[in-house]
Amino acid sequence: MPPRKIAVLAFDHISPFHLSVPCLVFENRAGQPEHELWICAAESAPAGGLRTTAGFTVQTSLTLADAVQADVLIVPSWRDPDECPPAAMLDAVRAARARGATVVGLCLGAFVLAEAGILDGHEAATHWSAVEKLSRRYPHVKLRPDVLYQDADEGRLVTSAGTAAGLDCCLHLLRRWHGADVANLVARRLVAAPHRQGGQAQYIEQPLHDAPGGDRLSDLLNWVAAHPSEPHTLDSLAGRAAMSRRNFTRRFRDLTGTTVGQWLLGQRLAYAQRLLETTHQSVETVAQQAGFGSAASLRQHFSQAYRTSPSAYRALFARV
Repeated sequence: MPPRKIAVLAFDHISPFHLSVPCLVFENRAGQPEHELWICAAESAPAGGLRTTAGFTVQTSLTLADAVQADVLIVPSWRDPDECPPAAMLDAVRAARARGATVVGLCLGAFVLAEAGILDGHEAATHWSAVEKLSRRYPHVKLRPDVLYQDADEGRLVTSAGTAAGLDCCLHLLRRWHGADVANLVARRLVAAPHRQGGQAQYIEQPLHDAPGGDRLSDLLNWVAAHPSEPHTLDSLAGRAAMSRRNFTRRFRDLTGTTVGQWLLGQRLAYAQRLLETTHQSVETVAQQAGFGSAASLRQHFSQAYRTSPSAYRALFARV
């Protein structure tokens, strides 16, 4: 299969970090899938190039006409949610969507997709600080205010929360296209978390190790992730942490931004992905080792999370 053509839109006063995230995740390196990465100017550049918020400039010979021809069009942010994007930029987003490209809006890039009208009727995410503004301005968008990233229309329409969540979103795309092992390899290179579930909360009140009991729970989570086949329950985990059920539930959500059940399901699905990619074990055995109990349960959860079956996933991503 030829390399995916990925166009990233650059505009005047762009954040260098937001522009760099897709460049880092999808750059070509030995042992990784090849991509064609294009940086395309979304508007005419002032003399010297498109200015960044850090003071330096970006120059590219590629334009919106090139971006429309890509397999993936990424809007890595937008400079001001109160500013309407240029008409040509909106037309390019609509054209890419119409021809079947995957369209991605990172952080405030969701405002560009919403203004183009392609998020109407779909679930979407954006930076927590801009949620109220986007919701008020685009009432037909099904905004999910607390998630890290949102995958809609079978992976062809993807949005993320702010800043670092853009990294999670791009790793999610890499995982969808090339499997968990490839995404984990890139995450390791970037010294990033290999898999943060899209439904995880954007904003956690207290960092893990600064919170009372943080180290104790961190050790527990590491142990649970290494033993997914154990019959973990809320009561058994609370007991292992030497905490009451109520206190454990509250501290767990404070520290992870999600529920015990959601977090545990994410860990088991990620473990099942790795086994499907790297072993010849039957789906029934994978289900047992990942803690699902039966192949039927694994198939149900796998289909809900990834819109495919374990067998079909293995056929695409097996490396054995």
